[in-house]
Amino acid sequence: MQLPDAPWLHDPAFERVVDALRVDGQPPRIVGGAVRDALLGIAVADVDIATPLVPDEVTRRLEAARIKAVPTGIDHGTVTAVADGRTFEITTLRRDVSTDGRRATVEFATDWKEDAARRDFTINALYADPESREIFDYFDGLADLAAHHIGFIGDAEARIAEDHLRILRLFRFHARFGKGAIDAEALAAASTHASKLMALSRERISDELRKLLSVANPAPAVQAMLDNGIFASFLPEIVADAGNKLAMLIERETASAIKPSAGRRLSAILPVDTAGVEKIASRMKLSNRLRTDLVQLAAHRGSIQSARQLAYAIGTENARDLVLLDFDDNRLRQELASIESWQVPQLPVKGGDLIAKGLRAGPVVAKTLQAIERQWVAEAFPEEPRATEIADQMVAEALREGGNP
Repeated sequence: MQLPDAPWLHDPAFERVVDALRVDGQPPRIVGGAVRDALLGIAVADVDIATPLVPDEVTRRLEAARIKAVPTGIDHGTVTAVADGRTFEITTLRRDVSTDGRRATVEFATDWKEDAARRDFTINALYADPESREIFDYFDGLADLAAHHIGFIGDAEARIAEDHLRILRLFRFHARFGKGAIDAEALAAASTHASKLMALSRERISDELRKLLSVANPAPAVQAMLDNGIFASFLPEIVADAGNKLAMLIERETASAIKPSAGRRLSAILPVDTAGVEKIASRMKLSNRLRTDLVQLAAHRGSIQSARQLAYAIGTENARDLVLLDFDDNRLRQELASIESWQVPQLPVKGGDLIAKGLRAGPVVAKTLQAIERQWVAEAFPEEPRATEIADQMVAEALREGGNP
């Protein structure tokens, strides 16, 4: 079997790297995701290359060819080549010497099958000659790819013992590439060893969860994780019907032609509790931006405000997410349309205007300005004449209450 021909195989930058790494006239091989995706007809974004050359020799050859070499993972045999602005990750063939579920100690090797044996799933252990496009398949990855079956190479428990993150990768790869039921042996091993995820850094877990929630339809995989106790060690707060919540949200995203958002989908499966969300975000080491968004969404879940009122309060993107999460189907389309090209306005009244109208500078100005803003928002952001009327009314009321003693 051959890799389908494609323009990226003839990219001059790629060809330069291949030429630099020939051994006895033989090119290095493409490995992993690029091979898998090309066979599935998916656009290839990143091209990883495997070679029997040790990292020092890889670096020497790249530099001799005037290609920048960056030692991105030198302990594990990985050098990143930067050619004509494009990057290629080049890794020396390896064998595992020891593993502890978090990291591996490796030795460099020259045997392609030995290198393939240390990978996770059969569909990720496919290699291809970049020139003849011949496929090298050591563990029936082609059959699994055709069947949309995600299976570990060899013993599932052994693969998970080598790297506990493979538990989460199982569900992500099944969500993205699998069909039907999750491989029974793999699922049993993942469930048995789920508690070992506690040994991993929260950053690695959060990154993997974000990738899972970003696939087209993660709902069945997320429900399978919940049913098999996968979340217990790192996200016990997940709602009991997470799969249904996600499925409903995904239907709305699809119907509204809105791209998936890992943050929006995460909000859908978290409890509606700002303090709880804060704790989860802190424990999971989420980015400040994502933490802020999740807290704002939790604070406004169940709101009866319009999409424009929400956009004014927490931004258009978060308002759109809340509409998708909470609004009923009859209202959803209209509310999304109302903010599609809407520019969030600014209150056309300033503190100085209130002072000019007779208020004394100080707390009363801030208090009155807040009251004006609330009324202006409630009236759907009227233009300046009406905003000025609201200001006049509020100033008069403040003066009656002693706003200018």
